[in-house]
Amino acid sequence: MDFTKIDKNMKVETKIEREGLTFYDVDEAPFKIHGVFREGDRYRRMPRAIAEPISDGVRWLSGVSAGGRIRFVTDSPYIALKVQISGPSNFSFFSVTGIMGCDVYSGKRYFGTIIPPLDTTTEYENVIDIPDVAEREYTINMPIYATTHKIYVGIKEGCTLKSAGDYAITKPVVFYGSSITQGGCASRPGNTYPSQISRALDCDFISLGFAGSAKGEPEVAQYISSLDMTALFYDYDYNADNLEMYKNTHEKFFKIIRAAQPELPIIMTTRPKVHLTTEEEARVEVMMQSYQNAIDAGDKNVYYIKGEDLLIDMLGETALVENCHPNDAGFASMAYVMGNKLKEILGI
Repeated sequence: MDFTKIDKNMKVETKIEREGLTFYDVDEAPFKIHGVFREGDRYRRMPRAIAEPISDGVRWLSGVSAGGRIRFVTDSPYIALKVQISGPSNFSFFSVTGIMGCDVYSGKRYFGTIIPPLDTTTEYENVIDIPDVAEREYTINMPIYATTHKIYVGIKEGCTLKSAGDYAITKPVVFYGSSITQGGCASRPGNTYPSQISRALDCDFISLGFAGSAKGEPEVAQYISSLDMTALFYDYDYNADNLEMYKNTHEKFFKIIRAAQPELPIIMTTRPKVHLTTEEEARVEVMMQSYQNAIDAGDKNVYYIKGEDLLIDMLGETALVENCHPNDAGFASMAYVMGNKLKEILGI
């Protein structure tokens, strides 16, 4: 039923011209939301009450929609979006489609990106025409760096609109870390490494990447330890202010989660970079010491990937934007290496 015909307050104003275009609020059935949840006027990745005492960065960034996904089934000949956002509109080294755009997939197939205008600060809309119409399950990836307040999906009136099925791996894989984990600098949301791993393995996920603000705080570890998850990747190497901070927090972070979840697969990683400085090499040794201590204590489900192994040989530092954040090729390499490690661990 088109409820806009009986309740005009539900009608979504639009300038998009498509026959029969009808918008639906994704907070309502049959849409499924993954990776984020609604709290107040926005989608969040961590409850504000937990995030606020940790730091200003975690408080703010836990309220952006990185890793958020909308799933549904339709046979509409087009998919339109109306997105209400706030937050940064652009960075000099980061695509606007990555910061606040959305993209549309069906399984592993990419259908297009809902591209916001360059001067967008509060709201945008756009539409993708589907070239070969069929009933499909779609996934819309939410903005990486914007605070997302509302999303409406538009389809042709009279077309199928049904609930999507479950992921093959229903308990989410959790990723904790820096701006790289959050998704900087992917050209669009579907190119972050958690998103690529999700498509490759058909797994749900939660991205707890906090740009510049992942410090390995015990409060974050306590929150993560409360989640019902399939596995955890953690890397906050870039955000630890110095080597001493990294040493003082890395193993403690692991132990908090391990105490709560003795059988959880936990994979430690370091920054994706090939040519390391002396301090960067020392940070790898910190991770390796945490890993070795866990093994010596009898842990059977702890693993590691050195950051220099995340970028395959043919890429090297061409996979980085400014010798720090991965570009799309870098994220593809990370997803390949980390995804294969996860497949090995889970036996799939």
